[in-house]
Amino acid sequence: MSSPCDPANASAGDVGAALMVVDSRLKALYDGTGVPDPRQQELLNQYAASLGPQGIEALVDGACTLIYMFMCWLRAAYEDHEKDPIEEVVPSVVATMRMMPKTFRPEVIPTMAGLLVAAGTGLSPNLWRAQYGRWTAAEMNPLEATAVLLADHINRITGDDHEFATRLISNALSQAERDEDEDMVEGDVRADE
Repeated sequence: MSSPCDPANASAGDVGAALMVVDSRLKALYDGTGVPDPRQQELLNQYAASLGPQGIEALVDGACTLIYMFMCWLRAAYEDHEKDPIEEVVPSVVATMRMMPKTFRPEVIPTMAGLLVAAGTGLSPNLWRAQYGRWTAAEMNPLEATAVLLADHINRITGDDHEFATRLISNALSQAERDEDEDMVEGDVRADE
């Protein structure tokens, strides 16, 4: 039986823009300053300012898609070692959230943990969240930070390769684009016959 939270029913959103934001935050984290590059931050701010309500919604959906993709990768990686991905990821990420009270107010931590569990069990994080109403402004920074924490978790377990998680998604997006182009060519060939 299909779930209303099945990822096939979810909008992928603007994954590229969400990945750009996560990558910027990771670089700031790894350079030791914790502060994003001013030029890149200015570009991100300009981009965010240019988005209308639909663009913001697409960016939120894109962040949820990143969380889903990261958790799928982590699930496969941990299950290969006969470990439970929920048990391995969620407590660690939640503990980090609790150490960041300016980003993660106590009342948003259960929602972010729920997103991780939903994604870790194969559900769409954005559809899971939609069951409880609209996103709140207080959840926007925690959503972004949750995606960053997952990317950092992946980077750490892959031998501190600071770009592994970003490459993982970039490669998946490139492959999806190639597959889409091939499908279009095949469709054109069938239409010509």
